Amino acid sequence: MSASTFMTDAALPPTPVLSYGPVVLTVAGRPADLQIRVTLPASGTDLPVILLSHGHGNSNNLSSLNGYAPLANLWAARGFVVIQPTHLSSKTLSHLHADAAEGPMFWRSRAEDMTHVIDRLDEIETAVPRLAGRMDRESIAVAGHSLGGFTAALLLGARVTDPENGQEADLTEPRIKQGVLLAAPGRGGDILTGVMAQQVPIFRSMDYSTMTTPALVVAGEKDDSRHFTEMGPEWHADPYHLAPGSKTLLTLFGAEHGLGGISGYDAAETTDENPGRVAALGELSAAYLRTQFRPGDNAWQEASDALATGPDAFGRIESK
Repeated sequence: MSASTFMTDAALPPTPVLSYGPVVLTVAGRPADLQIRVTLPASGTDLPVILLSHGHGNSNNLSSLNGYAPLANLWAARGFVVIQPTHLSSKTLSHLHADAAEGPMFWRSRAEDMTHVIDRLDEIETAVPRLAGRMDRESIAVAGHSLGGFTAALLLGARVTDPENGQEADLTEPRIKQGVLLAAPGRGGDILTGVMAQQVPIFRSMDYSTMTTPALVVAGEKDDSRHFTEMGPEWHADPYHLAPGSKTLLTLFGAEHGLGGISGYDAAETTDENPGRVAALGELSAAYLRTQFRPGDNAWQEASDALATGPDAFGRIESK
């Protein structure tokens, strides 16, 4: 089966999805309510859950519950419930950034948002039409792009040193069983020489040696983040190479930091717009999670054979 055949078969017939938001959760001590969007297939039960953490881009709305529709819609069409919070770092909440001690990145709060979501799945299920009784709460994954990848890594077990108190921060969420890191930051330390390394000092202490939860790491072949490091695109593969346990690395050919445009349809900030690449990434990541949650399902092998082998491959895969 060729990549083009797989993509055509996967897209037909179209699978209706429902998107509902905002669901508003009041969290004690949080300077703004936690707002989320829930996207789900119109039919089906026993649906695994993906918590999707947005990045920190310049657009007004992509870094919020209103972004990442290309991935959220595809994942929902493949049988997942996708839950997207607006983190406090969102540009839509920029009025909170100036005086907040943890701003503008809100690194700890971002991870805590996901724990709040899991804690309140009953409330979310009640608020969202046609969701009741359809989630598989034992099958929860986290996915994140860029700064969202950092957030996902913390939830999967990576550690950082809190700059406020000098203590190691452990934000591991054991109810999350799998992860997808999309263009996530790599190692900390002295290799962070770019201008942004001074503005995001929390990245300097990033330690993947404790991230044992299984994960798919997605890196763009041309994602050269010189504003952080001279290491080149391999920096974004660090979560695969440095973390122990079951990990898979998907390197997308020709992809830059936007991975083809995952943050939004026709988004101006995408430097490597490629709808085929986005679709392939969506299919591969959905297949990875489905097979991880349902070991008898061969979705991952089929998607890998179709989309990551042969002359039309979108990327290459390695696992450990």
